[in-house]
Amino acid sequence: MPDTTLLIEMIVLIMVIGAFAGVLAGLLGVGGGIVLVPSFFYAFQTLGYGGPQLMQICLATSLATIIVTSLRSVHSHNKKGAVDWSILKTWAPGIVIGAIIGMLVVAQLRTAVLQGIFGGLALIVGTYMAFGKASWRLGPVMPQGGVRAVLSPSVGFLSVLMGIGGGSFGVPLMSLFNVPIHRAVATAAG
Repeated sequence: MPDTTLLIEMIVLIMVIGAFAGVLAGLLGVGGGIVLVPSFFYAFQTLGYGGPQLMQICLATSLATIIVTSLRSVHSHNKKGAVDWSILKTWAPGIVIGAIIGMLVVAQLRTAVLQGIFGGLALIVGTYMAFGKASWRLGPVMPQGGVRAVLSPSVGFLSVLMGIGGGSFGVPLMSLFNVPIHRAVATAAG
């Protein structure tokens, strides 16, 4: 058991990280998991918890916190009328299927592999956020049919691989299909 001083420092650090992740998620719709997963990883290591399943524990812990924050966030956005329920209702089943497949895959991977996947995907998301242009479009409306059947599970799958809510992939995707950014952020919260 770590000493009391270390535990107090870690609790304060995790509270600060949680607040930062919450603000980031609320403002940008990117999901606090992109901050939480690496924070949990280093916090758990500092506390002496490690092992071959450490990344899985971090991903699961992040996803558990995101369930609560997503419910609160979508409720708040819905009060403002910002959630596009037609997108959410049609995309949610595929996202859930992708998330389930992601959980099955994550359970089989080693921590080092998951760290690499997390880093690579975070780099892609960060690059898009830094250099993406608001004018970029893949289409005038959100895709339906076969394209949706491929994209929606991909959002769920990739989100689980990173331990994040769907915002980091859902917001840019909706934006690329002409959904206004505020509506995309609100809808991705669901």
